[in-house]
Amino acid sequence: MVPKIEVEEYSLDGRSPFREWHDRLDAQAAAAVSIAIGRLADGNTSNVKSIGEGAAELKINRGPGYRVYFGWDGSVLLILLGGGTKHRQRNDISVALRRWRDYKARKRDEG
Repeated sequence: MVPKIEVEEYSLDGRSPFREWHDRLDAQAAAAVSIAIGRLADGNTSNVKSIGEGAAELKINRGPGYRVYFGWDGSVLLILLGGGTKHRQRNDISVALRRWRDYKARKRDEG
């Protein structure tokens, strides 16, 4: 049996950019995003695409094409970096990669 993947949110100065984005979504969009993350945590990576450096994009084919950006920290932990839509994809990927580098640097400095 595949172990359940643990999901955590990237935070900076006590705030989670992913949570802030998610909380601004309407109820249906937020539910679709939450369901997609749950499926990912169950091991379903069918809508995942690498964005480089160990980070990835989860595509959700609803509305404007929601995206969730995350990084893999080992094989059973993913860190939610943020979210967006296809329209802002290029900028959102750049921001997600910057957060991912920050996460890895802080983890390295702590360990």
